[in-house]
Amino acid sequence: MTSQTGPSGRRGGGGIAFLLAQIGAHAAQRFAERIAGLDLTPPQAGLLRAIATQPGRSQQVVATQLGVPPSRFVHLVDALEQRGLVRRQRNETDRRLYALHLTAEGDELMAKLHATGAAHEEDICAGLTTDQRHALRVALQHIATRQGLTPGVHPGYRRLNPTTKRPVRNRHAPDEPAAHT
Repeated sequence: MTSQTGPSGRRGGGGIAFLLAQIGAHAAQRFAERIAGLDLTPPQAGLLRAIATQPGRSQQVVATQLGVPPSRFVHLVDALEQRGLVRRQRNETDRRLYALHLTAEGDELMAKLHATGAAHEEDICAGLTTDQRHALRVALQHIATRQGLTPGVHPGYRRLNPTTKRPVRNRHAPDEPAAHT
């Protein structure tokens, strides 16, 4: 250990957890700024993505996946439905449930959101080689799996539900993270 390193042998600038938090906060802020140009908030973008990824799921299932209380979730869906981006369709087998689908306008906005997300990732990862990006993705997926995070769901949704408890850390996660698209 030199005079420039701390007890863990790292130089100034923080450890891995600090760097993840710093980059995560920066990336989230920049993403919110980018999608504001599409007149979307991050929760709305996440909801659109969840619907586009698996259309036809019930409001209850999607709300549970995202960890959003039903009362808050209904308002999110209402706002997107009023803009003509989402439609509710009665479930044919259980008329109490509504399946969520994107409209044609919602599909168009998702294409713009996808392009915005790709540009955002390119900006955040500028300077990394293809191999470095792959290694970073694998390492981050492994960390996310070990921490018990739901694939494809931003943990910021927990802030929409103050009663949601942090998931128990997954100590028995496989060595290799599942592929994520």
